[in-house]
Amino acid sequence: MAQKNLNEKEAQRQENIEQTVSATEQFFNENKKTIWCVVAAVLVIGLGALAYNKFIYQPKCVEAMQQAFPAEMSFQNGEYELALNGDGNNLGFADIIADYGTKAGKAVYLYAGICELQLGNNEEALSYLKKYKGKEPILAARAKSCEGDAYVALGDYAAAVRSYKAAAACADNVFVAGYLLKEGSALEALGQKEEALACYKTIEEDYPQSIEAYEIAKHIARVSE
Repeated sequence: MAQKNLNEKEAQRQENIEQTVSATEQFFNENKKTIWCVVAAVLVIGLGALAYNKFIYQPKCVEAMQQAFPAEMSFQNGEYELALNGDGNNLGFADIIADYGTKAGKAVYLYAGICELQLGNNEEALSYLKKYKGKEPILAARAKSCEGDAYVALGDYAAAVRSYKAAAACADNVFVAGYLLKEGSALEALGQKEEALACYKTIEEDYPQSIEAYEIAKHIARVSE
């Protein structure tokens, strides 16, 4: 009896498999033209993407990085006007961004923003800095700090505090104290002495070996009065 039930279950399973295969074959036969068209389209799109990446995108990236090299050298030499706008022969970061976007790397927006900041063009600096989307912690923190500097120059201390706070949150420990000091200064400008004191105390207690800690006592004394 048990063997009979087992045979019946096996026969039913085989029948189900045959029905499934039959249905699949029927679907393919009825729709094979559409299926082959879809397969061909996917292949064309895939090959096109590979060709674009190899023959257009990658060469453009190489070209963009080559164009950015003189601008980076000018930036490192503190020649911010030249780094931003070029000299007629070599492109500056503004032109590189216009012509290549981020093909020379996401840092082009950070470079351009710092150049504008150094030249006193704070609104333009913010425009570039807000487009910087790099994930490297040190550079991401510096971008936020530079945004804070631009806001301070524009008199928007509340926005500056937010930027400095964001910089401190993602910065490497070596640089946190500097961002906290800037945040404290902006808080003082807003009249928020207790919040500023908290920033200064954090520097004193958590970053005693930092440069900022050497004179932090005078800042603490000032806001404690």
